Amino acid sequence: MPATEMDDFRRSYVRLCKESGAEPQESILQHLEETMGRNCLDLATHTLSVETCGALGKLFQDELQFTEIMLSNCMLSEEGAKLLLHGLCSNTVVKSLDLKGNNLRAVGAEALGKLLRQNKTIRSLTLEWNNLGVWEESFAIFCEGLGANCHLQCLDLRNNQINHQGAGELSMALKVNSNLQELDLRWNNIGLLGGRALLNCLRNNRALRQLGLAGNNVPSDILKAVVQAMEHNQERQDILCKSRNMTQVLSKEVICLKEENSKQFLNMMDTIDKQREEINRSSRVSAGRIGQLQEALTERHSVLNSLQAKLQMTEAALALSEQKVCNLGELLSMAKQEQARLVESQAKELQQLKMASANREEKLQRELSAAHEKNLLLRNQVDDLERRCKAQQEQLFLVKEDLTHTTAEMKLRAVQAEERLEMEKKRSKQVLEDAESLRLKEVDHLTHHMEASERALQERIQRMEAVRIGLEEELSRLKAAALVERGQVEEELIKAKNQARLEEQQRLDYLEEKLRLMMQSRDEAQNYCLQQKQAVAEAQSKESHLSLQVEGLKRRLEELQQELSGKEQEKVTEINKVRVELQEQIGHLEAERAAQEGQREKIAALERQMKVLSSNHREALLDKEGEISSLLEKLRVREAEISRMREEEAQRVSFLQNAIMAYVQASPRGSLSPKK
Repeated sequence: MPATEMDDFRRSYVRLCKESGAEPQESILQHLEETMGRNCLDLATHTLSVETCGALGKLFQDELQFTEIMLSNCMLSEEGAKLLLHGLCSNTVVKSLDLKGNNLRAVGAEALGKLLRQNKTIRSLTLEWNNLGVWEESFAIFCEGLGANCHLQCLDLRNNQINHQGAGELSMALKVNSNLQELDLRWNNIGLLGGRALLNCLRNNRALRQLGLAGNNVPSDILKAVVQAMEHNQERQDILCKSRNMTQVLSKEVICLKEENSKQFLNMMDTIDKQREEINRSSRVSAGRIGQLQEALTERHSVLNSLQAKLQMTEAALALSEQKVCNLGELLSMAKQEQARLVESQAKELQQLKMASANREEKLQRELSAAHEKNLLLRNQVDDLERRCKAQQEQLFLVKEDLTHTTAEMKLRAVQAEERLEMEKKRSKQVLEDAESLRLKEVDHLTHHMEASERALQERIQRMEAVRIGLEEELSRLKAAALVERGQVEEELIKAKNQARLEEQQRLDYLEEKLRLMMQSRDEAQNYCLQQKQAVAEAQSKESHLSLQVEGLKRRLEELQQELSGKEQEKVTEINKVRVELQEQIGHLEAERAAQEGQREKIAALERQMKVLSSNHREALLDKEGEISSLLEKLRVREAEISRMREEEAQRVSFLQNAIMAYVQASPRGSLSPKK
């Protein structure tokens, strides 16, 4: 307990004492200072007044951090004990309470009964060296509270003057209480009747592990029977703990399997989403590339159009030059005619104008030479343009041949890819069929195993019923004194059979639930396979659509060899990506198959564990049957001994009566006294 809380506890104790008009006890304050920082309030051997008890009871009502309270040998009065216990009724922290040596009587017993009815946290209660059993009515109230309590595990009632009637009240409480594990009743006055009552209650109570009865004048046979009952309860509690631990382990393994299945399903969904994202990304990339190619095509068309316009311009220039040549020829002819006419008509003028004509001829010759040079240049340009056109036509022819070769190669590759896809589809179908056949075989094996186990259980039940009938016939021959014992043994047998049947039914339900879960997992795997098939079909359709787009682009790009080669490389990379994706999907399927094999191995291990548990349970049942037979034989031997002892006692009584009668008759008073 922290120091601050302990200081608050001391201050509140002082305040409550002053409010009640009493001075706080210095010994208690000093002890509280010494026990600073502990979770245990130890006030043993301190004499507590009524006012102190009232203050402590009010403090115990609060949620303090004391888990253990020790008030042994405190000389508590009846009123003080009542106030303390009344405060502890609403406490939810204290787990251990020690009230040893406080001479608690009627009021204390009633307050303890109320505490046991209302408190839900106390696990250990020590009441040694008190007088709870002196007043029977108060002790009956205490026993009623004990029967209503569902949390107490250890109770110490040594030296409390409990007689056989108090033991009977305790036996009634123990028949109802199913949580008390240790009960110490040493050094009381229980006697033979009380011991028998406690022994009878142990047939209904299966939780009590330790019961101390030393120093109570209880016969040794009853003590031995109590010890055997305690051992039987201990064994039963151990078996129940083992079965609970095994069920917890199995439930944890089932939860782990479910989590693994859910993780695998989520991983599969993540991979499918990633594949879809990759397909969308590739489609977007291909669309972008197609747009780029279309833009390149438009640019090339514009370049071709510009070249065609230039060709048209050159052709127009050639036509103009030809027209000029024709015009010049016509001019020459006209000049020759004019010259002839001039020569014929004006010979004189020719002589006069020889110099002028010579000058004109020289000018005309210079113009003709210039025109001839221009014609030669134009012809050279035309020849160059023709050679270029021929070279471009040859390049176009080569490009067309390359396009035909590449289209043929792409078609062959597409056919090979389709064949590979079909082979992979067949292989995946074969793998799925094998997995389904294996699942069907496992389901058949489980059903056969369940039928065999049911038949074995029915045969065992029949054998147990035959054994029960034989036991009933043997027990019917016993005397009337053992009828109660026989009925109780039969009830235990019926309970054991019902429990075995319930356990077998629970096991069958668990196996059916496991089969249902396996069927669900198989359906989920089939759905996932269908989804994978749909994804493959979508990928194929997308691939066909892309191939159509590629063919269209090939038709459009007949004149672009370099870009076609780049597109071919991109197409090859896309096909490789598709192949890689298919290989990854096949790898995921193989991993799922390996995971399913691991789950099958785990299921086989669980079945083996269940077989081991069933064998252990059968061995335990056989041991219990052997114990029952040994108990029956012991009952027969005890009955024979009891009959023999009764006969001996009867003989002794008859001998004593005869001796007394003879003594009385032989004495002088007997001769004088009248006969009765």
